[in-house]
Amino acid sequence: MLAATEELKQRVLEYLATVSKAKPKEVASALKESKAVVDEAIKQLAKEGKIEFIYAGSSFVKLPGK
Repeated sequence: MLAATEELKQRVLEYLATVSKAKPKEVASALKESKAVVDEAIKQLAKEGKIEFIYAGSSFVKLPGK
């Protein structure tokens, strides 16, 4: 299993602060990281309540309340 570092999770949060919503693959591309490790970071952040998933024909993630 891939481990998402605290630094990567912080970078995901910082990126999401600049957009209204993003697909996980867009986050991975923007951060120049593998989608698998970004997916793990997103999963951990969602479990911590720091981001939320949106289903609008496709899966997106965003900061809560943004």
